[in-house]
Amino acid sequence: MYTPTLLDVLAARKRIQSYLAKTPLREYSALSEAVGCEVFVKHENHQPTCAFKIRGGINLVSQLGADERLKGVVTASTGNHGQSIALACRMFGVKATVCVPRNPNPDKVRAIRSYGAEIVEEGVDFEEAKNNAEGLARERGARYVHSGNEPHLIAGVGTIGLEMVEDQPDLDVVIVPIGGGSGASGVSTVYKAMSPGTRVIGVQAEEAQSVYLSWRSGRMESTGKSKTFADGLATRSAFELPLEIMRKNLDGFVLVSEEEMRAAIRLYVGKAHTIAEGAGAASLAAAVKMRGELRGKRVGVVLSGGNLTVEMLRDILANP
Repeated sequence: MYTPTLLDVLAARKRIQSYLAKTPLREYSALSEAVGCEVFVKHENHQPTCAFKIRGGINLVSQLGADERLKGVVTASTGNHGQSIALACRMFGVKATVCVPRNPNPDKVRAIRSYGAEIVEEGVDFEEAKNNAEGLARERGARYVHSGNEPHLIAGVGTIGLEMVEDQPDLDVVIVPIGGGSGASGVSTVYKAMSPGTRVIGVQAEEAQSVYLSWRSGRMESTGKSKTFADGLATRSAFELPLEIMRKNLDGFVLVSEEEMRAAIRLYVGKAHTIAEGAGAASLAAAVKMRGELRGKRVGVVLSGGNLTVEMLRDILANP
């Protein structure tokens, strides 16, 4: 397992650019005023899967060998990664099986199924779904796709950073949400190579802080449970490759509460008229939390996904 570089990200862009359009990086004056700095939102909720991971999915699946394509792939997901692999596999004619925990986000599962993937629902959370996927891949002789320890995934999602540097080359700070850490790994790889003066900050949920603990200690840390409503952040264990990259590249790490993410979702709706899921709103929640430190700066926030159910959005808007 190698560590992807800027050259890998540049190669990934060549592979994915005929399948995905560049997503907007927009500043909303009302949002910037509310946060107290210039806020530039990277709209990964505009992707076909409404989340950033499709970049990595296409980069990885497009490079599978003939035998891997024949036997198919198996992965585990709480939703967005599964959509990414399912859609990429449909694009390239590969059979996909996605293992999800019981009682997953129903909208995300419907989307995964709509792309033609087989759904296996088992386990109380992502960690148990991942164990199930690993066993199923061994049984079938299929290619197991880890949601974090995959250089091609990291290089693919790193193209977010390329687009941000090109559109706004003078950002002072970039904030990226962290579940497994592929997004923060890819984006920080680009920034440390192309704009080393830009601070890259990771953000995780207080109720699922395994990566934060690992980043601080330098050891692989796990938590007994993850209780966050932000399913894209709900991991109980750090992943080796993203952690290695983030410990080298991240300039800081912030934890946000459940209510801070809910408030950020409301802020996106009210000031930018856009929908963010919990993980997608985490970067904005961190910017609000850091407002004193960020005052007067130009700040990029990665809105990593917008796959929020109607019921959850209604509840968040009705209960400020």
